[in-house]
Amino acid sequence: MRIGLLTEGGHPYVSGDAGLWCDRLVRGLAQHEFELYALGRTEHQESRGRVALPPQVTRVRTAPSWTAEDDGVVYGRRARRRFAEHYGELAAVLCEGPGAEAARETAAPQADRFANALYGLADLARDEGGLVGALRSEQAVRALERACRAPGALRTAREARVADLLAVAAHLERALRPLSLDWYEDDALGAVDLCHAASGGPAALPGLLARHFCGVPLVVTEYGVRLRSHYLGGALGEGAVSGAGAGRSAGGGACDGGGVGVGPRAGGGAGVGPGADGDARKAVRRGVVAAVASPTAVTPAVRALLAAFHGRLAAEVYRQAARITPGNAHARRWQERCGADRAKIRTVHPGMDPTPFAEVGEGPDTADPDTLVWVGRIEPAKDLVSLLHAFAEVRKEEPGTRLRVIGAPAGPEGEAYLGHCRVLAAQLFPDEADGLHSVGDNPVSFEEIGGPEVPTLADAYGAGAVTVLSSVVEGFPTGLVEAMFCGRATVSTDVGAVVEVIGGTGLVVPPRNPRALAEACVALLRDPERRARLGAAARARALELFTVEQNVAAFHGIYLEVVSQCPVRRVVLDESGEPLPFAVPAEAHVAGRWTGLSSRFAMRRGPGWVAGPPVRGMTPGAAVAAGEGAAR
Repeated sequence: MRIGLLTEGGHPYVSGDAGLWCDRLVRGLAQHEFELYALGRTEHQESRGRVALPPQVTRVRTAPSWTAEDDGVVYGRRARRRFAEHYGELAAVLCEGPGAEAARETAAPQADRFANALYGLADLARDEGGLVGALRSEQAVRALERACRAPGALRTAREARVADLLAVAAHLERALRPLSLDWYEDDALGAVDLCHAASGGPAALPGLLARHFCGVPLVVTEYGVRLRSHYLGGALGEGAVSGAGAGRSAGGGACDGGGVGVGPRAGGGAGVGPGADGDARKAVRRGVVAAVASPTAVTPAVRALLAAFHGRLAAEVYRQAARITPGNAHARRWQERCGADRAKIRTVHPGMDPTPFAEVGEGPDTADPDTLVWVGRIEPAKDLVSLLHAFAEVRKEEPGTRLRVIGAPAGPEGEAYLGHCRVLAAQLFPDEADGLHSVGDNPVSFEEIGGPEVPTLADAYGAGAVTVLSSVVEGFPTGLVEAMFCGRATVSTDVGAVVEVIGGTGLVVPPRNPRALAEACVALLRDPERRARLGAAARARALELFTVEQNVAAFHGIYLEVVSQCPVRRVVLDESGEPLPFAVPAEAHVAGRWTGLSSRFAMRRGPGWVAGPPVRGMTPGAAVAAGEGAAR
């Protein structure tokens, strides 16, 4: 079959997220064809290039999500009216309070209204040749303002100022850029048998549109729920929306009564209109917003509106997907809470390569029986402070125990946190010396992989008898699976998918509880036979559940299930435009080129004449030329 793999900031870029997982999936299913449709996250990522792709990847199409040039399309009166209707409905759904829908007995559910508005904008972009200019226009900000001021709107939405409206409009413009792509024609996503989105959010949006335009079924995989990441990382998700011009009341003008006036009015409330500050209106037309330095700078109004958008988008993705494949039960609970149907969900654990850990896991145990090991990225979420306090309790019971913290800091925040942990370790454990003339030694060491003592990741896990995980926030604990491959007994905190991964092959304690963590570590340090039993059971469990082979086999079965239950009904036309019966035989879903169709494909929902190119809007230069020709 032909599979359209959809990514955002991931495969096939060298520095992409989840690139290794996607690459293993494509290489493991060599009997199928893959077409990659990738949204680039940053210009730096684009400049670093792509990974080498196997021959079963027949096409790669990319589009930058960090920028979009103005398409130059000038909307006519009817197109502007359609945009105002659909974008206004989208904004109204985002701004409505929890009791607004119940108060209207005849109104459609919010999910349907959001979907109708989203697909209405997609149809408009397809008919007119683009949507970028409209999403950056003053008309979009006016629609947001009307929705925020409407009766029944959220209280936080009613408090939105001009800068907030500009920030929300800019974020929506970026999130809706896939609507303007030309990926949904019959020779692109319309020709695949199914779409597989490697994550939710923007990556799944092209899959939604392929289903809307061409009836292609959608599979969505989430090893980390994008909506959860949005909530944890701040309202603007992966960073600031860059730009200029909206600082200090969206353009430098002072405003009385808490905002800029609208039209002839002045005083209370934020607004955009003829009476608003001139610089603000210019900023709207240019489609630029104030730079937001950090999530803490985002106002409650912006957070509420963007959370509503991402929540509605996630619900629509789950509603339209043929299958939803979370990576663990933790992600599954998030998806069900956001409206995913349990009947569609198939849990597929991430696949990892156990080969690098085979020597440590299958060889004789040469680890120091008195050493605890922590391996991972050093950042506040890993809660090394609690680990150090727990180790102080361990030293009271087992004075000869050592702790090796192995890992590199994650960014500037990780560097600062590492420095704090070094200072705390020096305070809790002053250098100890055996005698007056010997050099003291601290029982806590901070190391990085690649040095002479820890050359590889497997050596890091093999350096201690017990591996410790002390995180307070965790999704899928990759480090825990690596320790299981190495046959190590583990002590972990009960966060994320830890309990699901470890099963009964390790000890689990509450997070932020140094005493419980210390007691579990002491219990394993004093019982080598128990450590050996748990380590062997952990390795067997990891080899059964978390290998690349099981991951690829699970997706292969899901692909076959989806194609058999949700086949794409294509109408094949001959040269005269008449439909050809039985033009797509059953063998078309078998590997190999069984047919050499040269006829046109028509979309399932339309007659033959719709197979031609859509009517495009006119650029400003073409519009002027057409006007001069008509005058002659």
